[in-house]
Amino acid sequence: MEWQAPAIVLAARPHGETGAVVSLLTAAHGRHAGLARGGGGRSQAPLWLPGNLVEARWFARLPEQLGNLGGELIHPGAALAMDDPLALSLLAAACALAEAVLPEREPHPRSFEGLVALVAGLAAPDPAVLVPHYVRWEAELLAELGYGLDLARCAATGGTEDLVWVSPRSGRAVSAAAGEPWRDRLLPLPRFLLGQGPSAPADWLAGLRLTGHFLERDACASLHRPLPAARGLLLDRVAGLAAPAIGETATGEKAAGAAEPA
Repeated sequence: MEWQAPAIVLAARPHGETGAVVSLLTAAHGRHAGLARGGGGRSQAPLWLPGNLVEARWFARLPEQLGNLGGELIHPGAALAMDDPLALSLLAAACALAEAVLPEREPHPRSFEGLVALVAGLAAPDPAVLVPHYVRWEAELLAELGYGLDLARCAATGGTEDLVWVSPRSGRAVSAAAGEPWRDRLLPLPRFLLGQGPSAPADWLAGLRLTGHFLERDACASLHRPLPAARGLLLDRVAGLAAPAIGETATGEKAAGAAEPA
């Protein structure tokens, strides 16, 4: 039994003195593990860093066995992200999340393709591109797992205009007018998830909170595990980027409110 395919390295853990059990994501074979002999040694360890795109070769006598793994580097995603804290957080969160929620050996080609595109973007990391791309990848991951968001029309009216909220129960979009009475219970819907306009850190934070709610409630809860710690670290990093803008907005709102009585 043997296959060869491009793969994203998701995780690698030591096995024995120099080996490593490596978890990969491929288009046709899904999340798939194998034993890389010497994979924990000095010469091979850089190959199996999470986020690297490799040409992997897996072989075993029987398909249900762990099997042996070899590979060659195609694109050094891990190295490209190393000098950019935000890019590194994005890459770590994506790999940890895929490792945590994707079923083993079950094809999820859209999630694989989206992750490859995310890794390719690390060559020239632009937060305004990378973070929205990452949030859209999480939404695609939810859809492939059967928990897709319905953002096409308002759940209350059926309309397609002015969609600004998402129901935390159903995952369906809600328009500004229909959702106003329950705005404190709804999740903000960033416009970039609708393919509309540029985005700012506050929008990225809203997007991460939106997808994170459903990943935690549905994808992770069904497996009886929390969201990966790397995902929480990414949320904290983006919250730090969004904090100045949110603070300025809050200050402006207070000033405007104080002026109204006069």
